Amino acid sequence: MRTSLSFFTIWKQIPRLFPRYSRHLSSPICAQYEAVSHGQHQLPDYFNFASDVLDRWSQMEKDGKRSSNPALWWINGRGGEVRWSFEELGFQSRKVANILTDRCGLRQGDRILVILSRIPEWWLVMAACIRTGIVIIPATSQLTAKDIEYRLQASEAKCLITTDALIPVVDSIAPKCNFLRTKLMVSSEGKREGWLNFGELLREAPDNHTCVKTKMHDPMMVYFTSGTTGNPKMVEHTQGSLGFRPIIGKRYWLDATPLDVVWSTADTGWLVAILGSFFDPWVSGSCVFIHSLPQFETKTILSTLYQFPITIFVSPPTSFRMFLKEDLTRYKFMSLQYCISGGEPLNPEVMEQWKNKTGVDIYEIYGQTEAGVICSVSKKMKIKPGSMGKAATPYDVQIVDQEGNILSPGEEGEIAVRVKPKRPLGLFTQYINAPKKAAMSEQEDFFLTGDRGVMDEDGYFWFIGRADDIINSSGYRIGPFEVESALLKHPAVAEVAAVSSPDPIRGEVVKVFVELSTSYSTQDKEKLTLELQEHVKKMTAPYKYPRKVEFVQELPKTQTGKIRRNELRDQEWGRV
Repeated sequence: MRTSLSFFTIWKQIPRLFPRYSRHLSSPICAQYEAVSHGQHQLPDYFNFASDVLDRWSQMEKDGKRSSNPALWWINGRGGEVRWSFEELGFQSRKVANILTDRCGLRQGDRILVILSRIPEWWLVMAACIRTGIVIIPATSQLTAKDIEYRLQASEAKCLITTDALIPVVDSIAPKCNFLRTKLMVSSEGKREGWLNFGELLREAPDNHTCVKTKMHDPMMVYFTSGTTGNPKMVEHTQGSLGFRPIIGKRYWLDATPLDVVWSTADTGWLVAILGSFFDPWVSGSCVFIHSLPQFETKTILSTLYQFPITIFVSPPTSFRMFLKEDLTRYKFMSLQYCISGGEPLNPEVMEQWKNKTGVDIYEIYGQTEAGVICSVSKKMKIKPGSMGKAATPYDVQIVDQEGNILSPGEEGEIAVRVKPKRPLGLFTQYINAPKKAAMSEQEDFFLTGDRGVMDEDGYFWFIGRADDIINSSGYRIGPFEVESALLKHPAVAEVAAVSSPDPIRGEVVKVFVELSTSYSTQDKEKLTLELQEHVKKMTAPYKYPRKVEFVQELPKTQTGKIRRNELRDQEWGRV
């Protein structure tokens, strides 16, 4: 990695030398919608993030009204580097837009499954899909063949793009996916039967493309999110809920400026990646910084924060817990202004130790796939260690009881977002093909998050725990049903229950209680544990495997025969 570029050597000192100037630079993109953000005007009928934000920054670059800070700055840690201005990003993404429409035959409203890791092509595909009105389905590269098949069939996606590493996996299930028409590979190799080479097409594609007109409420992205029962559900977001929300609530969590260099370590399959590495920083004209990070390595991340002029760093609490195990005296973060953490609760002790050792604050956020950032600690707020802050614009967040009644400060209940009389911008539109799930998620005037918490007298929210059985490990939502279903396909397992279990690094991990079938009751338990863990890794995404396994004679059940997961979970967390 290199930092000898004279511009960035100077640039990285600006936040320290001129903190007031750097923090109060405003975005002209946001300024044009100032009346909307203050409720003085209605939302516009039409909006497209590519033409209304990215292309306007590009024009400002041409007019000399924006600094030479890159729009995207990508490194791979091995000397590879990409630095695109907004103008270059627009040029490349228009070429990709032509690939998707002319070569793949996709049209506005069609869906594409995108399984790409942290490589520059991911950002090009995201921008190109927005230009064309093609609905994006981001997915993590950890998916197994079964996961990919389910997503293709459930979404009826007509196109898939991934790297050559997943080509054999996709080919094994593609014949069963009737809607899939086109497969795109991001690969240095030439040709593979049945696949179009993205790189070759990009070199040949024309760069003249007219952005489609999209309405504020047109679908833009679909995320698959795990539930307590059944397969993952499809959560639909619109041009407005993801692209326009950060314009009217520009300071609700990231609070970036055109001088900032923002680095989010989130996996590209999760919503926080598109928020922290695409929409929110680019609304403000910031530089999106990306390290490819094929594996999470604490020393690599700390060295990158030390060597590059990153001003805002976004990462889950697990990261900071791991950082504190390193010798932080070796690193001086000259540019870093503040950190943001979310996805799971952050221990106050971790926040305090990080501040003492680096001098940098960590601001907490709280959100969900369905709603983006729901609560946050803004830069003008007092940090209350352990709190996830106040309601983020434009949400009205309350603590409610089982009947949807608002509870008083200090009373425990479910964290909820008001949806009546008017559904707020930012909230998802629907669970596709799952009306029962949608009905269960709303109570009276509120969308229920499934999380329990309290609000104090100052309006700060405090997370207590899940109201259901979802397991949140290092920010990854894991449904017990998926783990249990995988294990029940192993001949050793008669019955099984998956619950969350406390972990000092990951916050919580998957633990399974297993009733063995008769023929396996005398097996070596240690050997069998490893076998079951490997089985789950092969059957579903590897991050879902149980890190703890306990063999039991009998699982606790209700009178109707339903496994009482809550009893096992309470046992793990010492609540019995």
